[in-house]
Amino acid sequence: MFFKVRDLNSKTSVDYIIVGQGLAGSCLALQLIKENKRILVIDQFDEHSATQAAAGLFNPVTGRVMSKTWKADTLFPYLHDFYREAEALTGSKFFHSMPLYRPFLSIEEQNEWMGKSAQQDFKDYIASVDTHEAHAGLVKNPFGGLTLRQAGWLDTAAFSQAVRQYILKHELLLNDTFDEDLLVLKDEEIQYRNYSAHKIIFCQGVKALTGKLFSWIPIRPLKGETLTIQTDVKIDTLYNRGVFVVPETGKVGATYQPNDQQPTVTEAARNELKSKLDELVCFPYRIITQSWGIRPTTPDRRPILGPHPEHPNAIFFNGLGTKGVSLAPYFSKVLAAWIENKGAINKEVDIERYKHYNYGGNIPR
Repeated sequence: MFFKVRDLNSKTSVDYIIVGQGLAGSCLALQLIKENKRILVIDQFDEHSATQAAAGLFNPVTGRVMSKTWKADTLFPYLHDFYREAEALTGSKFFHSMPLYRPFLSIEEQNEWMGKSAQQDFKDYIASVDTHEAHAGLVKNPFGGLTLRQAGWLDTAAFSQAVRQYILKHELLLNDTFDEDLLVLKDEEIQYRNYSAHKIIFCQGVKALTGKLFSWIPIRPLKGETLTIQTDVKIDTLYNRGVFVVPETGKVGATYQPNDQQPTVTEAARNELKSKLDELVCFPYRIITQSWGIRPTTPDRRPILGPHPEHPNAIFFNGLGTKGVSLAPYFSKVLAAWIENKGAINKEVDIERYKHYNYGGNIPR
């Protein structure tokens, strides 16, 4: 059942308005549509958004010390089901589950992972531990390496486009820049232009910092750059050590530049990525393009969900950071359930943890 937005000159009522259609907004839109809710998505395409620029990796074992990522046992089974359902719904292909291979740098690291492979905590994620060179002609791994399961990559641009086309097909998209000056917040409803809704959910990434309602939230912009390479070698595994290499798209990345928000690619990032790529792979390649985007991160590296302290019908869903592909499906489900009074927001991601921040300012009423 889909609600049709047809006459833009008449008053139109929906259940929810979603501002922003990146990973957070796209996943939340699908969750609410699944609940047969009437939604309106307001978004204008931005080729340099975090979603458009991302390589889309998801990996259950990450970090410098290679530990199981936060809530992996919950997030990863759910994301596989969610994205496959989204492919069936939209009739598009964007989800790619495949092994991830990480070369060892020493015998010591090899021995460490031989031990970890016997631990119950890692049994669902370690496919194999190679003690000798593997993937000959592709990566430099004289000490072997670790192969992880439940990893893969999401074509984030294709996912966003597929959801956008699905929304457009059912006339649920306002392809325009959101103007906060036109937003009126009342106790029982919100109004935006000729639309009214029960609640409005802001999924704007770093654009939230320039708004009025949620600019007090400590969203930290983190610029990242990637390369796209071309090679005649067939790659069917994700390679990840220092940088990652994604099959099919040829994306290589990514950098982490918290002090650079310039809207352009940099020579320094290109050199960094090329140097790390040369340490990882041993096949010839050509650099085709270089891209940039800015991720919305948080001080504790957890998403932020929940209502504005003074306006409970204005909701925030942001801060997915570098792991948006794995975080967005589950936490969009959490938020959709909370909005519908069917569940609670986890304390670890609740906006309440930042309520001590100053949220004063020019708030629309």
